[in-house]
Amino acid sequence: MAAAALAALIALTGCSGMTQRDRNTAVGAGIGAVAGSVLTNGSGIGTVGGAAVGGVIGNQVGGRKR
Repeated sequence: MAAAALAALIALTGCSGMTQRDRNTAVGAGIGAVAGSVLTNGSGIGTVGGAAVGGVIGNQVGGRKR
């Protein structure tokens, strides 16, 4: 449990210089990787594919301000 908390702390401090779009991309990739892994029963290709799709969706969330 302590290792997970430490990993989360390190990951969150690494995001301090990121733009909102960069954070959305990273979160989307993480969620996509988990979803891809679950949907393909842990397949590496499914995990990577899910991360790629999730990253693209996360990058596009919010769209462009006009």
